[in-house]
Amino acid sequence: MLLMDRAAALATDLRRRGVTDLLTDRTSRSAHSSDASLYRVPPLLVARPRSAEDVATVIELCARHEVPLTPRGGGTSVAGNAVGPGLVLDFSRHLDRVLSVDPGTRTAVVQPGVIQADLQRAAAPYGLRFGPDPSTHTRCTIGGMIGNNACGSRTLGYGRTSDNIAGLKAVAGTGAALDLPPGGTGRDTAELAALHDLTAGSLALIRTEFGRFGRQVSGYAMEHLLPERRFDVARFLAGSEGTLAVVTEATLSLVTDPAHRVLVVLGYPDIAAAGDAAPGLLEHRPTACEGIDARIVDVVRRRRGEQAVPPLPAGAAWLFVEVAGDDEAEVRERARRVAGGGGDALVVTDQARAAALWRIREDGAGLSGRSPAGLPAYAGWEDTAVPPAMLGRYLRDFEALMKDFGLTGLPYGHFGDGCLHIRLDVPLDRPDGPASFRAFLTAAAGLVAGYGGSLSGEHGDGRARSELLPLMYSAPAIDLFARVKAVFDPGDVLNPGVLVRPRPLDADLRVPAAGPVREGLALAYRHDGGDFGQAVHRCTGVGKCRADNTATGGVMCPSYLATREEKDSTRGRARVLQEMVNGSAVAGGWRSPEVHEALDLCLSCKGCASDCPTGIDMAAYKSEMLYQSYRGRLRPAAHYSLGRLPFWARLAARMPRAVNAVLRVPALRRPALALAGVDRRRTLPAFAPRTFRSWFEREHRPVEGRPVMLFVDTFTDHFAPEVGRATVAVLEAAGYAPRITASGRCCALTYISTGQLDKAKTILGRTVADLAGADMPIVGMEPSCTAVLRSDALELLDEAVAAPVARATRTLAELLSETPGWRPPRLDGRSVVAQPHCHHHAVMGWEQDARLLREAGAEVRRLGGCCGLAGNFGMEEGHYEVSAAVAGHQLLPALRDAGPEAAVLADGFSCRTQIADLSARRGTHLAELLAGLLAGRLPG
Repeated sequence: MLLMDRAAALATDLRRRGVTDLLTDRTSRSAHSSDASLYRVPPLLVARPRSAEDVATVIELCARHEVPLTPRGGGTSVAGNAVGPGLVLDFSRHLDRVLSVDPGTRTAVVQPGVIQADLQRAAAPYGLRFGPDPSTHTRCTIGGMIGNNACGSRTLGYGRTSDNIAGLKAVAGTGAALDLPPGGTGRDTAELAALHDLTAGSLALIRTEFGRFGRQVSGYAMEHLLPERRFDVARFLAGSEGTLAVVTEATLSLVTDPAHRVLVVLGYPDIAAAGDAAPGLLEHRPTACEGIDARIVDVVRRRRGEQAVPPLPAGAAWLFVEVAGDDEAEVRERARRVAGGGGDALVVTDQARAAALWRIREDGAGLSGRSPAGLPAYAGWEDTAVPPAMLGRYLRDFEALMKDFGLTGLPYGHFGDGCLHIRLDVPLDRPDGPASFRAFLTAAAGLVAGYGGSLSGEHGDGRARSELLPLMYSAPAIDLFARVKAVFDPGDVLNPGVLVRPRPLDADLRVPAAGPVREGLALAYRHDGGDFGQAVHRCTGVGKCRADNTATGGVMCPSYLATREEKDSTRGRARVLQEMVNGSAVAGGWRSPEVHEALDLCLSCKGCASDCPTGIDMAAYKSEMLYQSYRGRLRPAAHYSLGRLPFWARLAARMPRAVNAVLRVPALRRPALALAGVDRRRTLPAFAPRTFRSWFEREHRPVEGRPVMLFVDTFTDHFAPEVGRATVAVLEAAGYAPRITASGRCCALTYISTGQLDKAKTILGRTVADLAGADMPIVGMEPSCTAVLRSDALELLDEAVAAPVARATRTLAELLSETPGWRPPRLDGRSVVAQPHCHHHAVMGWEQDARLLREAGAEVRRLGGCCGLAGNFGMEEGHYEVSAAVAGHQLLPALRDAGPEAAVLADGFSCRTQIADLSARRGTHLAELLAGLLAGRLPG
């Protein structure tokens, strides 16, 4: 029987046995086709267990039907550890609870799908935390951390995940339940007895080849089974990558945070010199010793701006050394000794300043998906480790090896542990790419083995390095792995192709399977060589879109936060589009149901364009998809109504009161909404009795001052002319003489968001041509329209024409901040709840607005996330529930918490519409806030 047929029979049996959360549709399978690695293996079904009993049932039935099973947590594995051809067992949906925290024993009992950051929040009230802190802590799961034996930056202080396991409950591939208590295990199951006998016959081998240094993570951690380690099977299973057993519950040791931390930054001439210096710093007992160099700092500056890199000591490479403890004087003395070791040093005691410095390391790690040469950079040789004393020499040889292969990357790592991270720009899109990949990994494995190192220092071997284990371990050790696998999983059901009987490292590569997509595209994809295929393969699967980024002012990914479905994450959508490009699991191209389902709940908020480390712009991809799907065909009703709003608004402006009156009659309103494809629960904004343009042309009196062009958008002109009048008042008070764009000039935003890109090019082209000759600053009042001029126009039009307009376009706050001598009116002690528009955050950045309000003396609560309306999205039929759920994440609770005197700042028309629709509050544009203050009116 074919695997597909066996999987279908398995699904039937699983449902009969009560495992009901099964995903067999192509969209979900495509969304789970890859993790954060280079590998793609579309599964045949995805099961999301609700209990340990579900897990046992799935393992039992997978073995019976001979269907491979791959456990998966957050899908952040970079070596292909969490993809498989049969059933993917996704723990992130249901088994995600912290069951208990015991401050007396300093332990926590958790389910495997618990996000590491959620465990930290649960432990924090007791003054406790879980020690290991990988960079993906906002979305990686504890089960995944156990599977890969994850570490993080502070391993020197807290150890690896395996060092913090106090007990496990798991199910072996045989179906046996394993209850593994802390501090050693008996032989009460056949599997444990057989494992004990295997260990007893291999003591010399284990003592000589395993546990040689802290970051030896590759292969099975046999050292934990030694008699002197009390046969600790729980810790042994850490790092086994789901090939032996599946964890259903974990008891974890917790630690207290030290009372005092000091960061010392040390400068060196190059990264190898930093590697030379790292071992000598360990005598000062640092909790962290991280290395970066100028390559990573430069990319942070380019992507995040100069302000993202605080001053660093002189040099081209740096060590970030953290010392911590409960005795402040003793900690400061150790920091002084670290800083006194020679060279330029910076000692930082202020934690906010230290956090800004650490962010260089964190942001750089996320941005390493593009190489210094600007090419896609891939995982595969991601986290090797050598004994720390060897690190400097290893780094020099590794740099020489990269040069020999013509590769570049952004190196960084846990230098105190001898661990190096890097993604490399292997030319996988070329015909010889996979062969080059194999040749480099083989040579690099030989290099690290020659230094007595480990192919993996914390991420596991997966599909990328399992084949290379014989270069690191002897033949008897490799045979021992196979015998261990046979004890726990004789049917090779659990994660086959990993560690034992590995798949070839160049099989199942994702990028080579994708051909270029360049013909007939509407957008330029300037940063991807005009190739849509390369654009969607920007997604490396790091999974930041699955985290709650709103707490730090981020936006991505609002629909995932509302549904918690992988297909509704930026990563899930990218995976479906990648499968479309690959032409495999998703057939039918742009019009395929899977693609439309995956993109349906994308709000086109553009949050991913700024928040995704690799620069995915799903809003642009959705526009392209809609354009390609409906070109020359009948479109959804909302595309004709909401998508062509500028046309209808101009028509309604001839008799706005009559139109408003008609839409207020229930018997007429309901069919009108249905005909327009608008949800009947929505309130349509009223058309203004008089447009802003009409007021400006007929009543406004010109003033003397510096000329500035106001871009008159449809929303301000026809629905919120008071915003336009307020903007004029503020600009004139700042010494400007506003002019307005010509009638009929539009940014075509609504056409872009609905994929009517031919029409958008025509409309926007006329607008940009007019603005190109303005020779003055251009101020946008509606953030989404301003963002079109700053960003989308460069993708839709000739860049040489659009670029000068993009450079001249400003938000109101940006222009005011550039105005010599301008000071904001005072807002001392006034509370402001600010909902930045998503496009404002993503394209222009909201920093200037925040600075302006701070300088005015306001107490600002800046909200993260999207309002949920997002232009036409929340108005469309079928989107109301998700739109309201997105608003309920940050916006609505903040409005409920805000006092009646607080101003609700919302520059976006859609944000103000959502606020009015779902609350009793009213949103205020920044221009209205400032104009009211200038006129002596307090905000409220």
